Amino acid sequence: MSFVKTKGFKYFKNLIIGVGAAIVLMGALFKLESWKGASEMLILGLSIEALIFLFLGLLGPEPDYYWHKLYPGLDDYNGKMTPIAYAGAKSEDTPALNGQVVEAKLGGMLTELQSMSKSMSSLKALQEVDFSNTKEQIKSMSNFYTKMNEAATNLGESLEDSKKYKDQLAALNKNLGSLNSVYGNMLNAMANIGKN
Repeated sequence: MSFVKTKGFKYFKNLIIGVGAAIVLMGALFKLESWKGASEMLILGLSIEALIFLFLGLLGPEPDYYWHKLYPGLDDYNGKMTPIAYAGAKSEDTPALNGQVVEAKLGGMLTELQSMSKSMSSLKALQEVDFSNTKEQIKSMSNFYTKMNEAATNLGESLEDSKKYKDQLAALNKNLGSLNSVYGNMLNAMANIGKN
């Protein structure tokens, strides 16, 4: 492990940055207040800050995550990676990872995230539905169904009355047919009486 990666060096680096910033601020304060030695303080502070920026530029950035420790070779796009968990296993038992495999896995994850996003937007649309008048709407629908049931019951009673009326008309028609027959017989009898 290099000295630059040690905790002691990181502490020293933060100390230098903090002290340099403090000197710059004090120089600016001296200059704003026109105190004695203001120009020298400002020159000293800005010089130290310039050296700190040069120092940080030469060090290079720290990686945000240390995935390369778990997957050695992760920083090389075409490199084969083997997770540390498989370090003792045979090479045919370990899953080989490279940039294309990682991209494929990320592509699958992206598809699932897009699906989840669509589901969430559907839920959001449902959330935006106004249910404030639902109670009144359900009450009016209940009244509507009650009136429909009453109308259906009345219609059923009307059908029974219509059937009775039809039966009575049929009986009346039959009686009229019998009366016509009797009347016809009477007319024939009277005609025969007049001939005799």
